[in-house]
Amino acid sequence: MKIGDYVTRKSYNNDIIFKIINIDNDIYYLKGVSVRLCADSNIDDLVLCDIKRDIEENRAFLDKIKDHKLERGDYFYLPGKILHLDGDKDYLEKCLKYYEDINIMAMGVVLNEKEMPDKIYDLLNTYNPNILVITGHDAYYKKKGGINNLDAYKNSKNFIDTVKNARKYENSHQKLIIIAGACQSDYEDLIKAGANFASSPKRINIHALDPAIVASRMSMSDINTEINLKDIIENTKYGSAGIGGIITKGTMYRGYPR
Repeated sequence: MKIGDYVTRKSYNNDIIFKIINIDNDIYYLKGVSVRLCADSNIDDLVLCDIKRDIEENRAFLDKIKDHKLERGDYFYLPGKILHLDGDKDYLEKCLKYYEDINIMAMGVVLNEKEMPDKIYDLLNTYNPNILVITGHDAYYKKKGGINNLDAYKNSKNFIDTVKNARKYENSHQKLIIIAGACQSDYEDLIKAGANFASSPKRINIHALDPAIVASRMSMSDINTEINLKDIIENTKYGSAGIGGIITKGTMYRGYPR
């Protein structure tokens, strides 16, 4: 096996398809193709996999989430503007492609999760978005403590501090909608910090596009109408186990004539 190969892990019933991104001292470093997860393994636990499996498994999901374009008719629409911060370049590119496919204005910035708290204020001042996505990589380590112990998470504290600093820029949950977190993130503390939506209520892994799906729905929801919270969350890959949030109004203006 070599860098660039696609593999699954026997010990996890071959549930997630990974790409080998590095090999060091017989340790294989892996990144999920569609799931925001990094892992490492020895070669005995790995099985080569055809990337076509991932494509087939995601086809129905991708068709569903892309079938959300606006019906133009006699009106014109001004969807909310998105600023998407991501700790992973590959996942960011997937999300930006998704925004582009459904005609939403989104700016993407690759930023190490540790840098996000210090840089968020200037980024918000520069881009002035309606919707902010804060995501990348995270993990919950049971051996380090319970789910309420921030020290047991890889990046939840960085995400929480970023949300708090974003709320210093704009305190209103309506004027700035925040979607924060990644795989297994501390959902409750992200919501308490000021996020409108966060992962992960059941501390599960989430799909690479899940934060972008929520952001796009908020972008294309009417500014005068409360969102259908359950409907938006159930449109993500793993539903309420992966992402939760609060009822908010949308960010999109509608005008006439077109």
